[in-house]
Amino acid sequence: MRESTTFTVSLPPAMAKEIERAMKAEHRTRSELVREALRVYLSARLIPEELPSPAEARAYRSGMAAYRRGDSMMLQEYVDGMDRRPRRPRKKVS
Repeated sequence: MRESTTFTVSLPPAMAKEIERAMKAEHRTRSELVREALRVYLSARLIPEELPSPAEARAYRSGMAAYRRGDSMMLQEYVDGMDRRPRRPRKKVS
C-alpha cells in the first residue's frame, strides 16, 4: 500500500523555473523541495505567538505614552548630548 498522497499544484511559470533551478543546484527532486517548503511553512505557523510579559506590556505602554507627550528625542540628539571627554592614554606596559 502506498504511504503518500499525490497532489497537483498549479504554479506561475516564474516560480516553476525557480523550482527547476533549485532542483538542479541542490540535486533534489521536485517532491523533496515542495515537501521541505511545506514542512517549513507548517512548522512556522504552528509556533505559538509569543506574548509580552505583564512588565514588558507596562513598559511598552509607558514608553508610548511618553512618546505621545513629546518626551522623546532622536538617536542623533542623544548621541550629540553625550559627554565626550577625551580618554586618558593608558601607560604602556613593557
